[in-house]
Amino acid sequence: MSHPRRLLGTAVLTLGALLAGCSTTKLDDAPPVESRDVPAAGANAASGAAGSGTAQSNVATVDLSKSAAGAANGVLTQRVVYFDFDSFVVKDEYRPMLEAHAKALGANRGKRMTLEGHTDERGGREYNLALGQKRADAVLRTMVLLGVQETQLEAVSFGEEKPAVQGSDEAAWAKNRRVELKDR
Repeated sequence: MSHPRRLLGTAVLTLGALLAGCSTTKLDDAPPVESRDVPAAGANAASGAAGSGTAQSNVATVDLSKSAAGAANGVLTQRVVYFDFDSFVVKDEYRPMLEAHAKALGANRGKRMTLEGHTDERGGREYNLALGQKRADAVLRTMVLLGVQETQLEAVSFGEEKPAVQGSDEAAWAKNRRVELKDR
């Protein structure tokens, strides 16, 4: 059996060693910062451009010279959210449009909107009605999360009954998988 003083001494020495090890960390050193001009090392190694200094940034350029009001008005003219095959996930590319409509509805609580869900012709009638409803509900939930009162929105499904484009090819089907935002 160990003596209590010996255990205490060992604990103090261990704690002291840990603290001494921590005290050697320099807080004045700046953390490494990734340069936007040179892609990550993995990308350079693959392209053979490591260290050349001529690599281009993959960051998209954004033109901020347009007025926010003008941009918002342009977005308000957009009223269709398109979906992938057999999906009711609202894509990020439609967020600015939905934010603009949510802001307009928030500014006028008396305004109402119908969200009409549609599908392409593939699938049975019941399945397409359900998928169209899920798409309309997904847009409704997105707008509610953006601050719109749920009482201002109504989600309905037309399934495959009102195609935007006639045809049985991928181009037509892509235009028919949609939710249309309509004032009421």
